[in-house]
Amino acid sequence: MCLVKLIKDFILIFVFLFSMFFVAAQAQEKVPVEERWGQLQHRNPEIAGSLLQAFKQGTASGQFRYFFMATNNDAPFTDYFANAVGVSLKFETAAFHHFQVGVGASSIFNVGSSDFTKPDSWSKQNNRYEIALFDIENPSNKSNIHQVEDLYLKYIAKNLQISFGRQGIHTPFINLQDGRMRPTSVEGLWGNYQKGKGIKFEIGYLYRISPRSTLSYYKVGKSIGIYPSGYQEDGAKSNYKNNLESKGILLFGITAPVGKHTKFQIWNQFVENIFNTSLVQADIGIYAKRNHHFSVGVQSIFQTALREGGNENVHSTYFSPKTYSFTYGAKVSYQRKNAEASINYNRITSLGRFLMPREWGREPFFTFLPRERNEGLGDVDAWLLKLNYSFPSLRLKTNLGVGYYDLPSVKNYKLNKYGLPSYAQINFDIRYEFRDLLKGLEAQLLWVHKINVAKEPLENVNIIHKVDMTQINAVLNFRF
Repeated sequence: MCLVKLIKDFILIFVFLFSMFFVAAQAQEKVPVEERWGQLQHRNPEIAGSLLQAFKQGTASGQFRYFFMATNNDAPFTDYFANAVGVSLKFETAAFHHFQVGVGASSIFNVGSSDFTKPDSWSKQNNRYEIALFDIENPSNKSNIHQVEDLYLKYIAKNLQISFGRQGIHTPFINLQDGRMRPTSVEGLWGNYQKGKGIKFEIGYLYRISPRSTLSYYKVGKSIGIYPSGYQEDGAKSNYKNNLESKGILLFGITAPVGKHTKFQIWNQFVENIFNTSLVQADIGIYAKRNHHFSVGVQSIFQTALREGGNENVHSTYFSPKTYSFTYGAKVSYQRKNAEASINYNRITSLGRFLMPREWGREPFFTFLPRERNEGLGDVDAWLLKLNYSFPSLRLKTNLGVGYYDLPSVKNYKLNKYGLPSYAQINFDIRYEFRDLLKGLEAQLLWVHKINVAKEPLENVNIIHKVDMTQINAVLNFRF
């Protein structure tokens, strides 16, 4: 019966979305595949003369993805693997009297993986990485993983866009974080205005969030705590899941050029009743001659609790009342033709924990490397060396990241929310883009190795999935 239901659900979703894709494909202009997703942003707002034409002249895009992930934890801890296959399809109408409609959905299938319902026998910890390819709220769910990610009405006029409904956005604090099978999506009102190639304003009010690896849209307060919540500052288990109240998130950002070689950003995120976060960042070109480019970047982030941080009970709140956090970072980068190298540094001061709900996106630090975060920490010194090199004739891109992260003691709960020990991390990412008959297909291989550099004895819960581990990710993407 489960198999019959699975096939039925998949056929209904696929037929519905594919029919929209087929109608649009018959009428749309021949546009290069890589331009279709963002094409409508540049169209004449009055391109369609009727509602029927708006649908016939709409554009469709999609992606098939296969994802293999395997994590090897040093003995005696459990190793895990996963195989996931998914399809996502999106259709957006042409503009009709300045308005467009967009709809998109995805389906994911577990085609052979470890048993995520069984915790590791030594640490009693559940799987951390592979389960995120599927449904983290139901580890036994292998097939009923469907989601409507986009369902919005958009208004466009010259340099202005305003969207209402379900959609994806990219900001320093809420972003797609799409390194799994499906990205994070939000629900609300989002607008941006760009004056030529200069100043860009973005503002929005969000009232629901669908974190990646989940199947529902949650009110803002309910969306915090779906992922593991760690410890409160006194060492007690955090209990804020389903105990936070918020009327929503107000986000505002300005990106502006200053002179010819400098870009300046200011962002503020106000999470009603819980906390406020502000970011200032500048990216400055200091030398550009022929094929040689030097640049520097600086960043600072300040956070403060609002009211009681989400709940009057100290064990059920997210951001401890009357507390703050402050971080700053810098990077120096050099580019020459197909090569780029950078040295990155980030400091989270001992003023308090840097808190950013992991359900909402990845942190904006210069020292970020995929598969680990420094969210939930204070008193951190992080260094990262990044080397990128591309081979255009071979359609190959390579990326190497080597980081060192000096963290407070795993027992210092005030500044270490998840019991993460100091670690070193090495990431190697290689991507190949196919051409000709296989145009649209891209292969990626990501190798991750994390090393324990803590100067203290560690318990099992501080090791598994955190240090002394190696992970392989092999991904095939076909975008159309």
